[in-house]
Amino acid sequence: MELVWYGLSCFRLSERGKAVVVTDPYGPEIGLPPLKLKADIVTVSHDAPGHNQVKAVKGVRREITGPGEFEIGGVFIIGIQMLPKNSSKTKDRSNMLYVFDFDGLTVVHLGDLAYVPSQAQIENLGTVDIALVPVGGGEALSPSQASEVISLIEPSIVVPMHYKTGAMELELGTIDRFLSEMGISEKEALPSLKISKSGLSEDTQVVVLEPSV
Repeated sequence: MELVWYGLSCFRLSERGKAVVVTDPYGPEIGLPPLKLKADIVTVSHDAPGHNQVKAVKGVRREITGPGEFEIGGVFIIGIQMLPKNSSKTKDRSNMLYVFDFDGLTVVHLGDLAYVPSQAQIENLGTVDIALVPVGGGEALSPSQASEVISLIEPSIVVPMHYKTGAMELELGTIDRFLSEMGISEKEALPSLKISKSGLSEDTQVVVLEPSV
């Protein structure tokens, strides 16, 4: 499977012979270059300009914006709704997590998760091989919270997302503080992540990707 990051929370997940997935496509409001993507499936974690620009993706057969179990083009997808801890206020928005299964290789996209989930909520995710985790703060996890969530999920690979890059206009932190939280002084960014189930290690590894825009 190949994982490509386009900035903020937008990824392209692809494997030969299976449907192509794009997560959280962003609009021009956030200051990053326009997306030019094609995919069979688009998932949206929440209804905000940085995450819901489905029209920026061509060829979409299915748009997923809510909870449920889906099988599309050989990819199994589970959408899990995460409500804020103080969800009594009507202005509070929910956040969708998505678990993608590519022939037993599982990827979880945490969307704009803003708090450390309970152990029961973590268990709902099942075994996670690759976790796409917001680390830049704002309305999502802070670096320290991200580190705590990672220790609960125990994935083989962590790919940080939702942090400040390039000319982004959102008030987010850079990746440096998160790397410090994880005990990493510096990390070379890769253009993409190509991985198979057999290539996973038992210890959690952080993989930093370059925005592919």
